[in-house]
Amino acid sequence: MGPFEIAAIAIIGGLGYSAYDSYNKNKDKASDKEVAELKNELDKMKQRIATLESIVTDKSYQLKEQINRL
Repeated sequence: MGPFEIAAIAIIGGLGYSAYDSYNKNKDKASDKEVAELKNELDKMKQRIATLESIVTDKSYQLKEQINRL
């Protein structure tokens, strides 16, 4: 095996390792569509929490709870 063949094998091996490393770094990244769906769901959940907070902090709700405890 000559020096050119060894160099070719080293270059091909380096390129193969680089491609494998890039694949492993990027395989778990979410797509733009998934990110948009998650943001949309998060916004909906924030709205629901705000609604629940307004219900629970309402004085009539607290009064009903006190009456029910009696």
